[in-house]
Amino acid sequence: MSVSFEENQGTKTITRRRFLRLGAASTAWLSVPGAAVWAGLRAPSAPARALAFYNTHTGESLKTVYWENGGYVAGALGEINHILRDFRANEVRPIEPPLLDLLHALARRLDTREPFHIISGYRSPATNAMLAAHSEGVARHSLHQFGKAADIRVPGRDLNTLHRVAIALRGGGVGYYPRSDFVHVDVGRVRYW
Repeated sequence: MSVSFEENQGTKTITRRRFLRLGAASTAWLSVPGAAVWAGLRAPSAPARALAFYNTHTGESLKTVYWENGGYVAGALGEINHILRDFRANEVRPIEPPLLDLLHALARRLDTREPFHIISGYRSPATNAMLAAHSEGVARHSLHQFGKAADIRVPGRDLNTLHRVAIALRGGGVGYYPRSDFVHVDVGRVRYW
């Protein structure tokens, strides 16, 4: 058996074996933690994605469309990098787009348009070292240093719900800090604490 499809002006033929391998590869990819979440977000025809933030330390707010027409919006990414900066050192680093996609998926699952309250976004190595020296809850090699993590809360959603939904997404690490009133999310390996 062979399957044919049109490509430009020529016809390519896929053997049954190749067709089955492609299907198996697709199935394997979708079994990767969080892959199903990201599959719907990566489609070029997907609607625009917006995020809203409130930085609890600086009082700054931002609502922006960070992805539209099949790609990330450079100007919006710059604004997000600024509001999630290390406010202690006033240092900006690019926030990884997969983290933004995770936050977008989280807002959708929570069915909210409220801004994410940012307790911590990017942290410079110096700031991270200072915080780690004063708190057991700060990892010495934190993903915050690479723009891959955020400590958040969402108005109108209790912390336990935010925690459970973040875990259900299986998009990376999730930490629960009820005494400090935030949930940590990152796009590292899937793990919980």
